[in-house]
Amino acid sequence: MKELKSLGTLWPGSRIGIMLIHGLTGTPTELSVMARDLNGYGFTVFCPLLAGHCVSEAELLKTNWQDWYDSVKTALNAFSKHVDVIFSGGISAGAVLSLKLAQDFPEQLRGLVLYSTTLWWDGWATPKLSFILPFVLRLPYIGKRWRFKEAWPYGIKNERLRERVRLKMQNGDPSEAGFSGMPGFSLRELWRLVDLVKEKLPQIKIPVLLIHARDDELTSIRNAIYIKNRVGGTKRLIAMENSYHMITIDQERHQVSRQTACYFFGQLSRQEQDLLTACASLKMIETLSQPYEYKELSDQELLAGISKRRNWIK
Repeated sequence: MKELKSLGTLWPGSRIGIMLIHGLTGTPTELSVMARDLNGYGFTVFCPLLAGHCVSEAELLKTNWQDWYDSVKTALNAFSKHVDVIFSGGISAGAVLSLKLAQDFPEQLRGLVLYSTTLWWDGWATPKLSFILPFVLRLPYIGKRWRFKEAWPYGIKNERLRERVRLKMQNGDPSEAGFSGMPGFSLRELWRLVDLVKEKLPQIKIPVLLIHARDDELTSIRNAIYIKNRVGGTKRLIAMENSYHMITIDQERHQVSRQTACYFFGQLSRQEQDLLTACASLKMIETLSQPYEYKELSDQELLAGISKRRNWIK
């Protein structure tokens, strides 16, 4: 366990594990509510820290997507020594890294959960000219110096929580709320990873749960639909109706954790379920034992009422 704690944040539980990966410029803190809730269901939850994060933007700029992915691979290897079953997932860019992990190490993962997956920026709060960013970031001088500053609504619909996050960003402690901006170089690296992951989506055969806010201001639910229609295994897409991009800390966070726990519980054998519930709280056991209702929505129903902005990445 000492090795795991040196690589990230750990919530010990049963031998059924979940590894959750934070987003680009983010921090494991953005997944702490999910981790505590899922730990209450009996899971051992591990949130690794990506290379270059929670220190300074200067340190982040020394890394690329391969460095972030190396952090994830190292974490998976270490985590596998302490649990018998591993589910993986993440938020935003962390979800993209989880997809890459499933493509490269399918035999080590039982399933995926993808929160607010970021393949492209097309939410209602993104600038109208955001479609030119891929071209701008390729320019030798401008691309290395361009920086996207975090702005309202900071991925959060809950006004009180949004203000708390804004103040933490202003205080300048990246370990609490992540960086206050996105370096253009890092964003370009993310898009390079996205291009690789998109090509091999049909290779993913393990179960995939996608949870995305219908009103995501940064990355519309089209991102999740794109993945749902291309992965090769069983999949389920759930739309959150009262959250923005950061669904793991926003108003429906406990609903998100419940959906995650119930979905993963269904991927376990009866013996594995017994091992999990032996470490769960009584309240959480009652939740898992209740019938789970899911109504699948068509792409048209999922897209109803969101921005008509055209996708610029196919």
